[in-house]
Amino acid sequence: MSRQVLLIEDEVQMQDLIRDYLGSYGYTTAVYADPREALDALFLDKQIFDVIVLDLTLPGMDGFDVAREIRTKLDTPIIISSARGDIGNKIYGYEIGIDDYLSKPYEPRELVLRIEAVLRRHSGGGALHISDFVINEAFSSVSLEGYPIDFTRVEFEIFLFLLRQKGVNVSREQIIHASSLEYDTKARTVDMHISNIRQKIGDNAREPDYIKSVWGIGYRFIG
Repeated sequence: MSRQVLLIEDEVQMQDLIRDYLGSYGYTTAVYADPREALDALFLDKQIFDVIVLDLTLPGMDGFDVAREIRTKLDTPIIISSARGDIGNKIYGYEIGIDDYLSKPYEPRELVLRIEAVLRRHSGGGALHISDFVINEAFSSVSLEGYPIDFTRVEFEIFLFLLRQKGVNVSREQIIHASSLEYDTKARTVDMHISNIRQKIGDNAREPDYIKSVWGIGYRFIG
C-alpha cells in the first residue's frame, strides 16, 4: 500500500521534483508551502502521515519551530530538507527531535533511501493506535478491543488507508490507487470490500461508527 508523505516546502520546483520522484517509488505526497496549513492538516484535520519532509526556510514560520510544534503531539518521523547545511543547524535539529537531516542540493534517490531508513527504524514491529483499533503494519494485523480482525490483504490495505485519511472524504478511485487492487477495478468491487470490512468490525452502514458513505464521492472514516 502507498506510504503517505507530508512535504512542507515552498519552492515550487522542489515540490514537483520530490513529489514526482517519490511517486515513482510508490509514495503518495501531500504538499504544503504554508507551514500553518500543514499543521492544520495534522492537528485539525487529523491526517496521518508515515513521514514528514520539512524545509527550514518557510513563509511566516521557521522550519525548526514547525518541527518543535509537531513534536509536542506526534512522533511521526521528520526529515529536514534544507540548504542550511552547517553542523550547528544539524545538531540543533537532532536536539529538538528530528530523525534525519539532508542538506540541499541532494539526489532525490538519497531522500528515498533516508525515508526508507527512518520508516524501518520507526516500524520496529510496533503497534499503531488509531481510534478503537490497534494496527501492526509489520504483520498486517488489526484488532478491536483486543479481538483480532480477520482481514484479507486488500481489506487491510483499504482499512489502513481510510484510517490514515481519518475525517477526509476519499473517492473509490483513491482507494483503488492506495491498495493492490488493479487500476481497472470497478467501483462496485470497492463497495463490496467496504461492506466486508464493515461486517468484520461490526459497523452499521445506516448508522456508522467508523466508515461513513459520502454520496457522490466515496467514503470517510469518522471513528
